[in-house]
Amino acid sequence: MNTATNGAAAVNSRWLPGNRIELLCCGEDYYPSVFQAIDTAEKQVLIETFIWFDDPVGRELRAALIRAAQRGAEVHVLIDGWGSPDLSDEFVQGLIDAGVKLRAFEPVRKLFGARINMLGRMHNKLAVVDGRVAFVGGINYAKDHVLALEPEQAKLDYAVRIEGPLVEQIEAFCRTNLSTPQPPREMWLRRWRRLRQSRHEERLPPLDQGAVAAFVTRDNHRHTTDIERHYRAAIRSAHTRILIANAYFFPGYRLVRDLRRAARRGVQVDLILQGNPDMPWVQRATMLLYEHLLRAGVRIHEYTERPLHAKVAVIDDHWATVGSSNLDPTSLSLNLEANVIVRDKAFAAVVREALDRVLQQSCEPVRLSRPGRLRSAWIVLRSVVVFHALRRFPAWARWAQHARPRVVPVVPQSDEAGSEPVPHEPAHAEGLR
Repeated sequence: MNTATNGAAAVNSRWLPGNRIELLCCGEDYYPSVFQAIDTAEKQVLIETFIWFDDPVGRELRAALIRAAQRGAEVHVLIDGWGSPDLSDEFVQGLIDAGVKLRAFEPVRKLFGARINMLGRMHNKLAVVDGRVAFVGGINYAKDHVLALEPEQAKLDYAVRIEGPLVEQIEAFCRTNLSTPQPPREMWLRRWRRLRQSRHEERLPPLDQGAVAAFVTRDNHRHTTDIERHYRAAIRSAHTRILIANAYFFPGYRLVRDLRRAARRGVQVDLILQGNPDMPWVQRATMLLYEHLLRAGVRIHEYTERPLHAKVAVIDDHWATVGSSNLDPTSLSLNLEANVIVRDKAFAAVVREALDRVLQQSCEPVRLSRPGRLRSAWIVLRSVVVFHALRRFPAWARWAQHARPRVVPVVPQSDEAGSEPVPHEPAHAEGLR
């Protein structure tokens, strides 16, 4: 029985063959590929991103989108209100004047000048151009993903460029998200079917040969654990090796248990985690799991060259995933996330070679300490308390969330006259049909 296949059967994925998938590393690979695709756009550009900063990278994206809109392409951008809070009036107005439709997911709410609604964010990093090419990954639009612009703090991260049948699925998801961030499944399917029908004649034929892949998302409605379940199914069915690179690693008990069991049955389990973190408290939380994992035979490697921002894994010689989802409470239980999962030996080999190169050249192995019995008992007690507190944190945090996340148009602050933006109304979605 194939555990991975059965485990994925109940989640929001559809395996599609015939895709061409290219791994992109950091901003050096990602930005030129995305910007070139946008510069060839004739009909439509869809962008979803957690972070868009007004810096050299952000301005280059802005220029490419303006050029596309001025050529007559329909351009829609969805940013997260928390992740992209500081775009200037001039930056926004130039986009609006060119015809770009700019929206924000759940705008920031403030109390005494402090942002308070940091939970349940739109953490996707997606781009679709003309329904023929899509990008999925963990890379935002900011200069801290480019080594030449941030020599010491540039993040290591990955994305994929996709051509083939899967692009249509990603496109339908993005178009729906622009007006309805978490629609009921039936509404999502109806809109997807309408889009499929309207694009039937112009749809590109599937590639003769290519990878089998699925586009998997998590939300706070029907698909709350889908990405985690894909991970767990693949881990449980692993035979030879599990290699995971994850920036913010603090998964649930079940996933940790699956990793420990895999190591104990002889699977080589390698975790590449942060050794030079951009947020030190995240590393300290992850370290609470070290001894528990190491004693089961899991091998932990800390990436020390620069901050790690990757959310990538490869299992055995055929399963790999790249996306926005960390393996921590916020990604697995609160945020909107999107990953691509690929079943293809050639692509898995590319991912494995990239991660092995990082492991061998830029990582330090974590050794199992041998403290005295009293200190060991204290470590275990502390880890149990913190572990369970953090795992229950998402359930507590949901009480404080906005009842229904909103998507609102982004307008220059000077146009708001000090008032809060009006929530997005259905009439604004006319161009999305």
